[in-house]
Amino acid sequence: MGRLNLLMSVLLSIFSVSIVLMPNLASAQLKTNYYANICPNVESIVRNVVNQKFKQTFVTVPAVLRLFFHDCFVEGCDASVIVSSTPGNTAEKDHSDNLSLAGDGFDTVIKAKAAVDSNLRCKNKVSCADILALATRDVIQLSGGPWYPVELGRLDGFTSKASNVEGKLPKPTFNLNQLNSMFASHGLTQADMIALSAAHSVGFSHCGKFSNRIYNFSPKDPIDPTLNKQYAAQLQGMCPRNVDPRIAINMDPKTPRTFDNNYYKNLQQGMGLFTSDQVLYTDKRSKGTVDLWASNSKSFQNAFITAMTKLGRVGVKTGRNGNIRFDCGRMN
Repeated sequence: MGRLNLLMSVLLSIFSVSIVLMPNLASAQLKTNYYANICPNVESIVRNVVNQKFKQTFVTVPAVLRLFFHDCFVEGCDASVIVSSTPGNTAEKDHSDNLSLAGDGFDTVIKAKAAVDSNLRCKNKVSCADILALATRDVIQLSGGPWYPVELGRLDGFTSKASNVEGKLPKPTFNLNQLNSMFASHGLTQADMIALSAAHSVGFSHCGKFSNRIYNFSPKDPIDPTLNKQYAAQLQGMCPRNVDPRIAINMDPKTPRTFDNNYYKNLQQGMGLFTSDQVLYTDKRSKGTVDLWASNSKSFQNAFITAMTKLGRVGVKTGRNGNIRFDCGRMN
């Protein structure tokens, strides 16, 4: 009986290791030239729409970037976050964690989809998931970040449920272990997580997401001691105690409209807005990476491209597991 139990445990451990090591077969089907013979102009069509939206409002940048991240971390990169709720189903976008997603992100994808479908060769042949991935690359470049080739060939998902969002997105209060655990569940390393956190270089946040750090951090320290004192005073000025919850402030106080490595320089000065930002510098395990990327923009950009490419492979739908939505906001 003891031998049988030992054999079973060995087999289980081999099986679990094989699951971890087995590549995502769906993501292996992605390729940068996927639409070469289907819709060869897809990238320029999407880029033109993104350019127009960007000229209308800078909010397009953080809105699209955040939409992509929130999409990929729930059910994979399948444009399920764009789907609207119906009388019989509360969709992902109406979960409390997604209510702060700016409308300009959704609008960019919907307009880009309409532009793609207005080309007869491309009509109903390009997924909303791929359009979102392309638009994300384009807003990063428009705001000063790196250009990178986007792997394509995703299909749109069949499911969008608010209940699937719970516990799937990082919280502003997360420590390094919590961040690493959540990102690792999607095959992303600590370095990937630190690189992707630089999206906060161009974002904005509502006061309620960090008010605990400037008013009631702990009985001993009302203000988080890891927060730069001058910065804390600035934040209190912009976010008084009973501030309108709709008030939002820039996450990067120095270069809020430029996607750059200044995010890491801010962390060195105690100017990370969220606990989950500042912990990247206060925790010894991640501090070295922050120091490196604060001083080496090229190294950061290379790491960011790697991380974004890996993020774009998360939970990809292909074959019978997805389709191409006619309307990004509803299932076919």
